[in-house]
Amino acid sequence: MGDHQPHFDYEIIKEYCGAKSLRIAVLSVHGCPLARGGRKDAGGMNVYVLETSQRFTERGAQVDVFVRRHDAVDPLIVPIGQQARVVHMSVGSPSDDKQDLFVHIPDFVHAVEEFRRSEAVNYDLVVSHYWLSGLAGLDLSAEWDVPHVTSFHTLAEVKFRARPGEREAPERVASERRIAREVDRIVAWSQNEQRSLTTLYGAQTSRVEVIPPGVDTSRFIPMDSLESRQKLGLGLGRNILYVGRLDKLKGLDILLRAVAGLEDMPDVRLMVVGGTVGDQETTDLRTLARELGIETRVDFLGSVDQALLPRYYAASDVCVLPSHYESFGLAALEAAACEKPVVASNVGGLPSIVLSGETGYLISWQCPGPFATCIELLLENHYLRRSLGRAARKHATTLTWDASVDALMLLY
Repeated sequence: MGDHQPHFDYEIIKEYCGAKSLRIAVLSVHGCPLARGGRKDAGGMNVYVLETSQRFTERGAQVDVFVRRHDAVDPLIVPIGQQARVVHMSVGSPSDDKQDLFVHIPDFVHAVEEFRRSEAVNYDLVVSHYWLSGLAGLDLSAEWDVPHVTSFHTLAEVKFRARPGEREAPERVASERRIAREVDRIVAWSQNEQRSLTTLYGAQTSRVEVIPPGVDTSRFIPMDSLESRQKLGLGLGRNILYVGRLDKLKGLDILLRAVAGLEDMPDVRLMVVGGTVGDQETTDLRTLARELGIETRVDFLGSVDQALLPRYYAASDVCVLPSHYESFGLAALEAAACEKPVVASNVGGLPSIVLSGETGYLISWQCPGPFATCIELLLENHYLRRSLGRAARKHATTLTWDASVDALMLLY
């Protein structure tokens, strides 16, 4: 799929389906698309919900995205497009942790149904994201007698295998199994996720559609590195970039140790985009950086506005994702679209983004040495970086949001 592919003729599809505009209820209990990416529990899923919902409306659909209110001042309705809006449900306390939301699912279902009645609307389809929303989707799709399509984003059984010791809500695995059995369709982001769903959860292969997310190739574009560094107040040294949540599953400790191993490169800096300045994850990583003797070479920048991200990619020499588990890896795709090579773990959906030896390097061992070796190779070789970066951009243009949403709309 890519920009060169023809778009579907939605007028023909609507005529086939009864000349009716599709009204979609999107459920994202804990992941508000308005939240800034990189903060706690705000990452690729939030971006995915926002980008797809807005593009659904460009194809004639009407979309309501139901999320839990995360702040007491959140308005009930926030428009995110001409026919799309975020609807905040007052369920539980805004400060409730994601791990504690299972008990609030019945209240969330009730709140969504009350809103539907108050608006006097009927939905044609339920689309849910993550297992908490999947449970709500099972109840609502049954009550409304409409199909239900879900995306898990991460799977507990895979997380446990990727990093022993991961903590999850005790109800999660059984809930994911139930959703995988009962939902009408599952949208997986990679062949790897499809295999996990069928082998670990018993999902029927015929019910699992592999439709990867995308990237906005008009927003994430190659830009002048020197100009970007100047705008961001950065120096002329070599820069490594990490973008994402600061979660132990993301393997930031591996990256810090890899940077510490670049002993002959004192000018190299690591920019960490994500997290919240002062939170526990950032504090722990700062402590590790200090213990490794690289505290002055690491910049913890916190989360940044999505509009600024292309500048950070442009100002970097290489992007690194050392994750133990990654359902897809949107940051890797954004970096590729910005013509930057990526060094990433050989896990989850990352092999569909990083073509090892062509657009970057995949590392099959979660340890610092191999990461340091590939990072050093790229930092020392300008021509190799340029060659892999150009190939990365070319590959990224085959994984656009428009191609992804076209495939989703055809499924819907």
